[in-house]
Amino acid sequence: MHIEISIQHQTLTLFDDFGGVKAKYSISTALNGTGCDKDSGCTPLGNHIVRAKIGAGAAPNTVFVGRRATGEICTPALMAAFPDRDWILTRILWLSGTELGKNRLGNVDTMQRYIYIHGSPDSTDMGKIGSHGCVRMRNADIMELFDSVQAGTPVSISEN
Repeated sequence: MHIEISIQHQTLTLFDDFGGVKAKYSISTALNGTGCDKDSGCTPLGNHIVRAKIGAGAAPNTVFVGRRATGEICTPALMAAFPDRDWILTRILWLSGTELGKNRLGNVDTMQRYIYIHGSPDSTDMGKIGSHGCVRMRNADIMELFDSVQAGTPVSISEN
């Protein structure tokens, strides 16, 4: 298995071990565009792996802060009460860069930047940019992807 993320098309494609498409999802990447620098708010390019899977068994719309479930379930009322929160919901696939100096270590470390593939509120637009650097997905989609991959799964993020 491996994952390919296209910034241009705002899609995430899961491939099986033989190169066949297993699933394709609409996503949302960074409003600030692409880049690997710390504090850029950009989605990093290049080769990565799924370093950790967080949230197995959590209810859909479970709210995570600092990779820990808060005990909250995201609802329209909760979103109205916290309008500036960057909602990380349901499941987290924490990415780690594999290219030294490009997206690993130093000022460009994807893992130290806390870049995830994660669930988002159902009202979040997919298919267009909008995140703070992470790759946002619909909750049903992240649950399906989460169950399909293991830690160590390769992830490639490219402009096309």
